[in-house]
Amino acid sequence: MTRSEPSADQTTGDQDEWLTPGVRGIGSASFLADVGHEIPTALLPSLLTSTLGAPAAALGAIEGVSDALAGAARFGGGVLADDPARRRKVAVGGYTTTAVLGAATAGATAVWQVGLLRAAAWTARGLRVPARNALLADIVPAKAYGRAYGFERMMDNLGAIFGPLLALGLVAWIGVQGAIGLSVIPGLLAAAAIVYAIRYIPRPTSRDKVPLKIRIKPVLKGDLGRLLGSVAAFEVGNVAATLLILRATDLLAPDHGTKAATTIALGLYTAYNVAATLASVPAGRLSDRLGPRGPVLVLAAGVCAFALSYGLFAVSGAAIAFLAVPFVLAGVGIGAVETAQHSAVAALAPADLRGSAFGMLATVQSLGNLAASTVAGVLWSVISPTAAFAYLTGWMILALTGLMISARRR
Repeated sequence: MTRSEPSADQTTGDQDEWLTPGVRGIGSASFLADVGHEIPTALLPSLLTSTLGAPAAALGAIEGVSDALAGAARFGGGVLADDPARRRKVAVGGYTTTAVLGAATAGATAVWQVGLLRAAAWTARGLRVPARNALLADIVPAKAYGRAYGFERMMDNLGAIFGPLLALGLVAWIGVQGAIGLSVIPGLLAAAAIVYAIRYIPRPTSRDKVPLKIRIKPVLKGDLGRLLGSVAAFEVGNVAATLLILRATDLLAPDHGTKAATTIALGLYTAYNVAATLASVPAGRLSDRLGPRGPVLVLAAGVCAFALSYGLFAVSGAAIAFLAVPFVLAGVGIGAVETAQHSAVAALAPADLRGSAFGMLATVQSLGNLAASTVAGVLWSVISPTAAFAYLTGWMILALTGLMISARRR
């Protein structure tokens, strides 16, 4: 057995042996990639409106198109990732392309150029997601899926905390365009981390390429299909975190003023990300410890945390300490949910459908989030914020019911 191709069975010793070089490599890639793409994301509004003089509507259009393409690319990336050999190339290419195209927006001289580069970068980012998740399942035994995916999610959430802070420092040093240009460095380091991780993944035994084939029906059969149905119900109620920030800002503004309320709300959002980071690995450990039903039970616990969070947002007062509770609950919820979703799909999907299964999961997440934010936004504007969060809470209860039924079946 060579150093670059250890058997997965070698990772089944004590509780820390799952944290192999391959797992650390993929986790490092998630951290570095998130740092790399958070910099241009945080600075995109300033680049468009202040540097290029574009209206705010241009930002909405660019982000909307980019998110839609990323969602479609995740489905296509799942088809590509069904082939163990091809998923390696897709992962490396996706990380590299995202880094280069994201940083290239620094040199854009027109709004259409920013839109084109952003859309292309987000498409590459979407393609790599199923490949990365399938590669992680190739490295560890099934009994350690929860811990491995929890570690990857923890590193991704750390990147979401560190990236905007780095963006602020870089802007003060070299300006908006210079900061965006330098985002290529962590992005390329992420690609290098994936290459490093691949060295520790056993190579496919067959040299035959798996034919490209869209396989939806096999993914939606049996336990995996039932799980994805419950996940869909959750995602249709999983609103973008920006609406949580807006809710806190609206509640705090009468007593603190708009500027201070915005600052406090962003601080609460930081607490959300910290909670998600801290919850991911413990959620994975619990998932592994509970056996075959573990991922579903942890997923249910995360959904329950969201239901409580949204219920509090529906009735919340203007006290900062009171608002901190639903933000932390939502952070713990997303840390548990994302970890459990990935470990459950890895456990339930047949090996030859693993890429398609992760692609389907990512597509459900993308489309569900879009639906949740759109409907909640309409309810917020037409009726009230309370109505919007009551609607979201209802979807959480529906998802929780479906997950508990799935747990009983298993």
